[in-house]
Amino acid sequence: MVLQILLVISIILQFFAVAVAIKLTKVTKYNFSWILLTIGFLVMAVRLLVEFLPYVSNFQPQELGEFMVWSGVIMSLTFAIGVFMIQRIFKYMKRVEDSRRLTEKMFLNAIIQTEEKERKRFAKDLHDGLGPLLSTVKMSVSTLAQLEHEKSSKEIVKNTEMVINEAIKSLKEISDNLSPHVLNNFGLLRALRNFINKINITKAIQIELNSNLGDERFENNTEVVLYRVVCELINNTIKHARAKKIAIDLTKEEKNLTIVYHDNGKGFDKEKLLESPTNSGMGFSNIFSRINSLKGEINVDTEPGRGTLVTIKVGTEND
Repeated sequence: MVLQILLVISIILQFFAVAVAIKLTKVTKYNFSWILLTIGFLVMAVRLLVEFLPYVSNFQPQELGEFMVWSGVIMSLTFAIGVFMIQRIFKYMKRVEDSRRLTEKMFLNAIIQTEEKERKRFAKDLHDGLGPLLSTVKMSVSTLAQLEHEKSSKEIVKNTEMVINEAIKSLKEISDNLSPHVLNNFGLLRALRNFINKINITKAIQIELNSNLGDERFENNTEVVLYRVVCELINNTIKHARAKKIAIDLTKEEKNLTIVYHDNGKGFDKEKLLESPTNSGMGFSNIFSRINSLKGEINVDTEPGRGTLVTIKVGTEND
């Protein structure tokens, strides 16, 4: 009785496997090796069904001895040839995956390049459009300040001149943040040092940058992406981590650029970040996307109360 139950379960499972195999045939683009495997599963299911008949009827397997032999031969051949040829399916899947990754990379690169182009355009419009206007106003106010005024009027002119100077300074900073001329002209390391020095001046946090790059330059997209990523990490630390110190190591070894970023802040729940990076409020979704566009690797190691360690590695070639 137990043998009969096991045989029935085997038949049910075998026909279920046949149904799944038939359903996947379309997914495999009717690959010949998969069709052979499906036939093998079907023949095996029929053989099991024939073996079960003596338990429910007077049928004797010996009556189909030749069928059993030929079905065994067919099953062996279909499985042998199918397994041998199934590598075509894996090659096809690899081509599809490579194509998907290439499309994804091209899409991400297009987004990043469009974003950078808009940043440059906006920075240029601010610099070339609003900059001269503010300079003209400054000259007019400076001329006005040289004239005779009452004490109250003189104070107003002085304050106006001070506000205009602050506006010009802010405009320059905004324009530089949108499209850093240091990054375009002198490269990644100089741009990062320039950005970090501005923050260190505030004394709000101490940032230390160590690197072996020197004046070495890299492909423009690589420099832009890594610059934006490091700036985003620093902004995250300042806004969320309550850290006192940030250490950044930027090194090049052979054909790889590696960034090791560490802060001594409050850290956060890594699992929640990985589950939903877009809802973390810390810009990690954008960071992951940018690194993926370079086919790079990023690893975040953190937990509440232990600070944050981010390791980034990208392949690169010198221009």
